[in-house]
Amino acid sequence: MPLSNAVIWITGASSGIGEAIALEVSKLENIKLVLSARREDELQRVATQTGLPASAVLVLPMDMTELASLPAHVETVRQHFGRIDYLFQNAGITQRSAVIDTDFSVYKRIMDVNFFGVVALTKAVLPLMVAQGSGHFVVTSSVAGKLATKQRSGYCASKHALHGFFDALRAEVYEAGLRVTIVCPGYIRTAISINALRADGQTHGKLDENQEKGMAPDEFAQRLLKAVSSEKEEVYIGGSEIYGIYLKRFLPGLLSRILRNRRN
Repeated sequence: MPLSNAVIWITGASSGIGEAIALEVSKLENIKLVLSARREDELQRVATQTGLPASAVLVLPMDMTELASLPAHVETVRQHFGRIDYLFQNAGITQRSAVIDTDFSVYKRIMDVNFFGVVALTKAVLPLMVAQGSGHFVVTSSVAGKLATKQRSGYCASKHALHGFFDALRAEVYEAGLRVTIVCPGYIRTAISINALRADGQTHGKLDENQEKGMAPDEFAQRLLKAVSSEKEEVYIGGSEIYGIYLKRFLPGLLSRILRNRRN
């Protein structure tokens, strides 16, 4: 597998999709792993679960909204492992609130985490990958990055923005030997709905029914790594909700009717 013998940096690695990816890549041969998220104790837990020797794992706590600190984190990784071959960006936050009710601060927080933090870290890593002549950005978008649903306006906007940015980046850096994969998960069994923001910025605190019935994170990670190893540019992973992407492309009027009648 191409990911073997590589330095792999995973953000959002303390839970959910990021944790599942960390555990899956830890099965590969001779990898070096960088785990990042805000909660150091949870990162240490994941590092232990990987079963990798301490010398092969760098626990690097960081906050994606502290943009000025990101170049220093990149330098820490460079000094520790010498290079960065794969950057999996998974940190993200969603919402559960109508546009008319949502405080603007909620939109700013979502964009800071889901878009600006991702862009800032990408720009900080990019010169190193260009100098190496190789590197692979793997960005977690969402089905909501291809179509929009009620009560998710800020989340959908942030994920749509990722596609515009990384599609442009992919074209710019291809000749330099760099690759970009955007993954659009459907319903994956994580706590993302529990941590979603309400209109006032407080947490939703509930596990949505669709999320509870979603794909297991480990299955998602396995399918993602196959796509990354094949250098897929965009991949959709989930259940029947994935078909919404194709309805948007070929039958947009039908999808619009489905979405406006859909329960939240």
